[in-house]
Amino acid sequence: MPSNDNLLNSNSNNEFYHAQGLPVHTEYRNYIGRWQYLMRSYLGGAQYKMGQYLTRYVYESDGDYDNRIAQTPLDNHCKSIVHIYNSFLFRNEPKRDLGSMEGTPETNQFYEDCDMEGRTWESFMRDVNIMSSVYGSCCVLVDRPETVVGTRAEELQQGIRPYVTLYTPENILDWYWKRLPSGHYELQYVKFLEMDQKTFGSTDTYYVRTWTKEEIILEEYDPKQAKPMSFIESKPNPLGKIPAVWVYANRSPIRGIGVSDIGDVADMQNAVFSELSEIEQLIRLTNHPTLVKTPDTDAQAGAGAIISMPSETDPGLKPYLLQPNGSNLDAILKSIESKIQAIDKMAHLGAIRAIETRQMSGVAMQSEFLLLDAKLCEKAKNLQLAEEQIWRMFALWQGTAFDGSIKYPMAFHIRDKNLDMDILKKVSETAKNLATADPGTKNIVNNKIKEILAKDDDELNEMIQPQPLNTTMTHPPMTSTDDMIKHMREMVEQGYTDEQIKQLHPEMEQFFSNGPSQEL
Repeated sequence: MPSNDNLLNSNSNNEFYHAQGLPVHTEYRNYIGRWQYLMRSYLGGAQYKMGQYLTRYVYESDGDYDNRIAQTPLDNHCKSIVHIYNSFLFRNEPKRDLGSMEGTPETNQFYEDCDMEGRTWESFMRDVNIMSSVYGSCCVLVDRPETVVGTRAEELQQGIRPYVTLYTPENILDWYWKRLPSGHYELQYVKFLEMDQKTFGSTDTYYVRTWTKEEIILEEYDPKQAKPMSFIESKPNPLGKIPAVWVYANRSPIRGIGVSDIGDVADMQNAVFSELSEIEQLIRLTNHPTLVKTPDTDAQAGAGAIISMPSETDPGLKPYLLQPNGSNLDAILKSIESKIQAIDKMAHLGAIRAIETRQMSGVAMQSEFLLLDAKLCEKAKNLQLAEEQIWRMFALWQGTAFDGSIKYPMAFHIRDKNLDMDILKKVSETAKNLATADPGTKNIVNNKIKEILAKDDDELNEMIQPQPLNTTMTHPPMTSTDDMIKHMREMVEQGYTDEQIKQLHPEMEQFFSNGPSQEL
């Protein structure tokens, strides 16, 4: 099966989706325009401007509208948010235990080139997370080339092994799940749209590949000819099930449709785009006022220009300049700033994306970090579930069962480290200045600092391992209250635990039973 390319077409080129002979799912018709809008919002640049999402003025000509779109810059918040999420999720590599498939030649080849196009498995899953964040969901198909060889060695030599293909919702034309008596939903069929760009000529040929539990059907469709699809081939499905896995960013009530991470952000970004156009127009009109004159008046543009008026012209018709005062510029800038703050609030990234100091209380920052951590944790769970299902399909193609486990990081320790370090520094200085300070306070502060510096839980466990005890320290029997307090402080500072102190000084029980002021 050829690799899938994202078919990002303008709204005017979407007619073939609804043409006779190319059936699509009802929800596909409802969401196709939205999916293209979300993808353009993520891509930005020329792709976004080709969507013509800028509000058109009344009586504005097509040429003026196109020029205004070309002159308006895009502040791409969608791409920034998606890549921030992606960087947090894959900052630490997931722990993969593939069980009996670990270390096999097929698995090693799959890790290095999982899609037959050179992408490693790690980079592929990053792309899967990006596409699911943009669209709300995407589909990963696990397929295997047909083989006519007789031995496993020949298969390995020819590179015949399972591989994956990523399909975005724009290329998933139709699908159907059926609820089994057990309560489990099973995919019954799915239609994928593929495109083959011919090397010579300008004709694009579209292929529709239909997967069912029994067979795989390939059909051809020419969008330039309004006729039903032509049958190409059909072959049996050796698995008895469809090896397609849906990856969700956020689930929706509609099976097969996800909720995008940037749905509301894209709308707010478009509003900022429109206001940036207003700023550009306002500056242009303010610096270059409009000249109002009669047709008979001869005027030249530019500095020091001369205007020649006929002598019989009515004084009330003399030329004049029409120029806005530009007082609305500050209001538009404040409106843009408030919209960017709203975007950060939607994405729970106000404290991370801020380029200047914002007035946020410590409680507000902590709450935002907790919300972001919860969101990332939910996304990690969805990726973990999807990857386990992909490996099950991989094992099914190999004729085995997946007996391993996939573990994605579930705690991201998002915090303002500079603020935490300042607080710990003040606590440490206060403890040093207080004569009655708890000797264990220093150890607590040190452990908190290690939590901030550690990259993950494994590194933190290594850092907080008990230090070797001071073997040169003597432990004479404690005979008074002063001796006990002094010696226990020394042992606590050296890292002795409560159990170790009790073992070294069994006389403590007798000491406490006789009262704190009594000599032994």
